[in-house]
Amino acid sequence: MVREKIRVSTRTLQWKCVESRTDSKRLYYGRFILSPLMKGQADTIGIAMRRALLGEIEGTCITRAKSEKIPHEYSTIVGIQESVHEILMNLKEIVLRSNVYGTCDASICIRGPGCVTAQDIILPPYVEIVDTTQHIANLTEPIDLRIGLQLEKNRGYRIKTPNNFQDGSYPIDAVFMPVRNVNHSIHSYSNGNEKQEILFFEIWTNGSLTPKEALYEASRNLIDLFIPFLYAEKENFYLEDNQDRVTLPLFFFHDRLTELRKNKKKIALKSIFIDQLELPPRIYNCLKNANIHILLDLLNNSQEDLMKIEHFHIEDVKQILDTLEKHFVINLPKKKV
Repeated sequence: MVREKIRVSTRTLQWKCVESRTDSKRLYYGRFILSPLMKGQADTIGIAMRRALLGEIEGTCITRAKSEKIPHEYSTIVGIQESVHEILMNLKEIVLRSNVYGTCDASICIRGPGCVTAQDIILPPYVEIVDTTQHIANLTEPIDLRIGLQLEKNRGYRIKTPNNFQDGSYPIDAVFMPVRNVNHSIHSYSNGNEKQEILFFEIWTNGSLTPKEALYEASRNLIDLFIPFLYAEKENFYLEDNQDRVTLPLFFFHDRLTELRKNKKKIALKSIFIDQLELPPRIYNCLKNANIHILLDLLNNSQEDLMKIEHFHIEDVKQILDTLEKHFVINLPKKKV
């Protein structure tokens, strides 16, 4: 119901959680309000946040399974009640929570007879199963079930390719999105002569994140997307002769390199975001999680500091040094002076 007794400040924009519940291990619900908003602002925020909640938050899934005893995806194995296809579908339903970046490996190694559940998966220490009761297979005979699994953290969804990989493993449809559904609604009211709005959000998650955590992640990702505009320099856009298209200035390294060499001021370093360094996704994500967003942040760290970042390796530091040397003729000290 929209008609709730909500005390709204007319001076400060505020948000509040008005309802929160856990329906099951794999279904969390939260309801939030944001107010007071000027007319039209609730729709602007609601549409952007809904897209960010559904498409910009990362989740972890099982994306591939491999077993030497599987000739093809639609085969059956003596001593296992389910077909291979059914086992793959059960693996798809497993919800994971992790800090992994890129891919990592897990496995199942169990002897029957008995029921195989998600609890029987051998995981890296930084990966957690949300619901360990998820069914995988029933072993009806004393046979060994050995399955290698690939886990991946990503966003959105990925449809498996029709053919198996060359190493005999089988891809699994991956739904990385931790947010199952989002609804937003708007309540308009009069405050004197001014029309104002309250934005209501309903968020359902799969248990790997709470709705409140999802709201935070989506907001942070939206802010990251808009940060470059805060530092964008004023440029003159122009139309090409007799054409109806606008040519925009490109934001490449060589443009910033000239500026950096002429001027060592911090403003130049603030104009270059680590997104532009074209680093591998895992290194980029590690830097972002260490609150390193721009080149100036990176140069404030030594090689020793970078090695302290979680999941960072010496090869990652070397790759960063090579990038800085190639594009900026800059090196990082081994230790802070």
